[in-house]
Amino acid sequence: MSFRSLFSLFSSDLAIDLGTANTLVAAKGKGIVVNEPSIVALNKTTGDVEAVGKEAKEMLGRTPGNIVAIRPMKDGVIADFKVTERMLGYFIQKAHGRKVLVHPRIVIGVPCEITQVEKRAVVDSAYRAKASEVHLVEQAMVAAIGAGLPIAEPCGNMIVDIGGGTTDVAVISLSGIVYSRSVRVAGNEMDDAIMQYLKRKYNLLVGERSAEQVKIQVGSAYPLDKPLTMEIKGRNLIEGVPRTITVDDSEIREALSECVATIMNAIRVALERTPPELSADISDRGIVLTGGGAMLRNLDRRIREETGLPVSIAEDPLASVVLGIGRMLSDFKLLRKISLE
Repeated sequence: MSFRSLFSLFSSDLAIDLGTANTLVAAKGKGIVVNEPSIVALNKTTGDVEAVGKEAKEMLGRTPGNIVAIRPMKDGVIADFKVTERMLGYFIQKAHGRKVLVHPRIVIGVPCEITQVEKRAVVDSAYRAKASEVHLVEQAMVAAIGAGLPIAEPCGNMIVDIGGGTTDVAVISLSGIVYSRSVRVAGNEMDDAIMQYLKRKYNLLVGERSAEQVKIQVGSAYPLDKPLTMEIKGRNLIEGVPRTITVDDSEIREALSECVATIMNAIRVALERTPPELSADISDRGIVLTGGGAMLRNLDRRIREETGLPVSIAEDPLASVVLGIGRMLSDFKLLRKISLE
């Protein structure tokens, strides 16, 4: 066994997609090792972490007074520094099978319109979670790599990455970003819109987990071929007692219409700002959707109808970013080219 392969056996490089809704971690040579919601349950009295990830998500909206379930990321950036650091530490340890003495090199994806201060916060929390080196890369760029787009060629690739907190729209050519824009309307905003709609129309209060279920089961961006209905349980605002109502896909589509319109608008603006040579490439190759929001029913059809361009969804939209960052772990030249330092 050569020294090099011995070294790679202990190499602990990690790719992290630190998302508003979910955090994914990929380890070099192992693929995705962690895929959990970005939620931490804290005990207020002792300050201990009660649960992280899936377990903490189960607790959302169901905690007693002394436990709070916190989403430390908001709009793709860190809202609660201390909690993010603990969450990262937990995921890094979990990725290494609970080995304590690892100081991995870490590459983290961040939204494109992120300020210096926000970048600093991500880097600091990774260092405090015991990283030896930290590199930042733009999410749209790595999502394009993860979705298998030929980003190094001199031709236009358009990617729309719809996450939990932000939607990143980017046009990429020659391993660089020609145009990028980030709007803070994405999955979480859609859940909110559903909560507000049910409150307005039915006086029904539902929690964010239920709203997310509704979005996943009956949400759509364009009329469906066969209608869907779903029972929703919540609390009636006027009588104050639990109630169940049935909604169909057209109502939820109406609830989501504003969010979808914002995303459509971002795509339209991106197409207007693209240099003509690259526009020609995009009209051939079309637009690629990644991120959890790409799974909204008929969103691809809606974009196709409004832009007239071919639209495709990445193979594993939720994992595109982390797979793209993972590819960079083995291609350090590429990483140097596109990291944000």
